[in-house]
Amino acid sequence: MPMFIKNIPFFSIMLAMFAGILTIPVRRGKTAWYVAVCTETIVLGLSTALLVYLAQTGEVITYMMGHFPAPWGNEIRAGILEALMATVFSAIMLFSVMGGRDDVLADIIPAKHNLYFITYDELFGALLALVYTNDLFTAYVFIEISMLAASALIMAKDSGRSLIATLRYLIMMLLGSGLFLLGVIILYSITGQLLMPNIGSAIQNIIAVNEYTRPLLCVVGLVCLGLSVKSAVFPFHTMLPGAHSVATTTSSAVLSGLVLKGYIFLLIKIMYRVIVLDVIESTGITNVLFMFALVGMVMGSISAIRQNDIRRMRAVSSVAQIGYIFMGIGLGTEAGMAAAVFHIFSHAVCK
Repeated sequence: MPMFIKNIPFFSIMLAMFAGILTIPVRRGKTAWYVAVCTETIVLGLSTALLVYLAQTGEVITYMMGHFPAPWGNEIRAGILEALMATVFSAIMLFSVMGGRDDVLADIIPAKHNLYFITYDELFGALLALVYTNDLFTAYVFIEISMLAASALIMAKDSGRSLIATLRYLIMMLLGSGLFLLGVIILYSITGQLLMPNIGSAIQNIIAVNEYTRPLLCVVGLVCLGLSVKSAVFPFHTMLPGAHSVATTTSSAVLSGLVLKGYIFLLIKIMYRVIVLDVIESTGITNVLFMFALVGMVMGSISAIRQNDIRRMRAVSSVAQIGYIFMGIGLGTEAGMAAAVFHIFSHAVCK
């Protein structure tokens, strides 16, 4: 049983990915919906079992993909926080697809029902990979997969407005991805590592000998800015209202409740396991995030009050809530990070 438990993170990701592949020959929308519901239900059960096991034992599970050692190997890591995040993500994906079934079947032409649920399953797998991954290159790969899947969910209605909103969404998301990738490239060039713990150790050695201070500053700025753009921190939120207003109910719920949170959770992992929090605070980037968060909290709330469309209201309200989360991150303290993680859960459930 413990050996099976330790394979749950990998099995959950692959199950979500293969569910999308299995849905390809399915022609009936309701059948594709049942596949998605079954997938999320199974992963929810597995994630809950993993969470209970880790809470009882206090273990931290690592899984080496393909059994290739660093720096070329990919690795999955699962602690209590990852298991809890995966459980919440699975539950919200399940409830979103169940609650929005009628809207999906009504808003999307029947010939594309299976394509919608294929994309939905792939997005689920990408979010799980962002939660569990322990190396930066794999994180970048699944950032791109989640971006493409989210874009497909936005334009699922196949109208002129949805295509324009998807294009705007893609432009901002690609900007964030590009900045993040530049940061990863520079980080790899100065450390020669991609696994998060190995990079963290290399950075500590670099700081001890006082080398590569400027490249490291660039890395902190690029990674934090890239993930902030993808998380729709004010003022990088302009693509959200249009995307939410044209998306079907399930897509809108997942976009506001989960997709943005996957990027924030990755940023938190980087702050603790890669570029440690003390180094990030020394650059002053936490102060910048804190100021953006404060402005976003105020402007997002004001914009939400002025909206007449409930989906646009939900979108700009998410900007304010993202501000609350980044305020906790910007404090740079353990209590602030705990508050940020708690608000990730509460905001996801509320949306």
